[in-house]
Formats: sequence, C-alpha cells, structure tokens
Amino acid sequence: MNIEEHRWHSPQLGQEMVLKVYGHWGLPLVIFPCSRGRYFDFEGMGMIAAISGRIENGSVKLFCIDSVDEQSWYNFTVSPAERNDRHEAYDRYVAKEVIPFVRHHCRNHSVRPLAAGCSMGAYHAVNTFFKHPDLFSGTIALSGLYRLDRSEFQISADQIQAVYYNSPLNYLPGFSDQWYLDRCRDSRIIVCVGQGAWENEAIIDTRDLDAVLRTKNIPAWIDFWGYDVNHDWPWWYKQMNYFLERLVLP
Repeated sequence: MNIEEHRWHSPQLGQEMVLKVYGHWGLPLVIFPCSRGRYFDFEGMGMIAAISGRIENGSVKLFCIDSVDEQSWYNFTVSPAERNDRHEAYDRYVAKEVIPFVRHHCRNHSVRPLAAGCSMGAYHAVNTFFKHPDLFSGTIALSGLYRLDRSEFQISADQIQAVYYNSPLNYLPGFSDQWYLDRCRDSRIIVCVGQGAWENEAIIDTRDLDAVLRTKNIPAWIDFWGYDVNHDWPWWYKQMNYFLERLVLP
C-alpha cells in the first residue's frame, strides 16, 4: 500500500499540520478523526487494515487529516465564541489548504472528495460537507452528533448563537439558497448510526438530520443499524466496508 506523510505550516491555523495519504488511486476521501484525534488514528485504530483491500486495488484513496478539537470545541477554558473562531480557522485550513492538496495529489483540479469520519469525525464530515458542497461531493458519517448544544461540548441552548453556523441541526433548517440546495442534492450523503450502547444521542441527531433533509428534498441514505450495534470501532469497520462497497467498484 502506498502511504505518505505530509506536513506544512498552516497559514490559516498558525501551526504545523500533518496528514497521511493511503493509496495510489480511487475515490478520494478526506477523513476526520474522532474527538481530540490525530491524523494517524484511522491507521492506529485498525480502520486502514479493515478496508485495505479497497485501498490497495485503487478503489479509494484516503487523506487522513489532523484535528484541533483541543483548541476548539473541547477547549472549555474559553467562551463558545472563541472556540467557534478557532474552528473557523480549521474550516479555512480544510477548504484552502487540504482541498488544494487533495486535488494536486489526485492530478485532478476539480475533484470533490467525500468527507468521512466516525463519532466526532462524523460531526466534522457532515458540518464540513454542508458548509462546502462545492468542494465536497458528499459524506460518510458514522455515529455522529450534529448539534453543538449538548453536554458533550458544554454549550447550552442559550449559547447556540455563538456557534450557530457550525451546528448543522441549527443552521440547516434555515438554508434556502437554490445554488446551495442544488449542490447538496447532487451529492452522495450517507449517515449511519447503530442502536446499541453509547449511541443514544447520535440516534436522536441522526433522526433529526433525516427530518431536516427530507424537508429540503435533499436525498440522503440514512441508515439505522441494529440494537447490538455499539458506538465502537469494530462496527465502524463493518459499516465503512458496507458503504464503500456500494459507492465504488469492489
């Protein structure tokens, strides 16, 4: 398997950022790590091995990026507005640095990768896709939370205005721009959640996201797996393989 590590000083974030590329060809996916995660976690937690056949045969090519969660949503020492500002810098890093890198690496300057991730990575994937449907062609989101006014983030409902445009279940209902909706409708949106242990809030948010997308006539594959399906890596291996099998040639 072709594996590369790339690092550079990000002008958007003012710090060094690192990413890893897995594969030589295929459908590009930008992979967001779990909460407080790192660019090497997809490999370290076994996902690369779990989908290695699809990487090695050129079906998919992964770009696993770093997070700044400790500086943004999990930095409880600063206000929600300050945490939002740091996340906005991360969003600019993805849009203005990662996407151009992916396009150059794929030798296709118009390619729109899928945004993908598990748990907090699913939040990032969904939020990033819906903020940039012109840059991403869709998402594979597994077991995510899609609103920020939850105890996980220590943000209350009366603070949501400070983080509004990074909380998909808050901002999506108000979106009506035709240009935006057309690009969302011309995308591949996959959102999946189990119904086992540690999935309760993710189930609620996935159902709410399904309802919002239906009102906007945005097609999406919203998939609820069984009551034995827990919020854990072994199930995410199975889910990722299942959805990739249906998106790309085996």
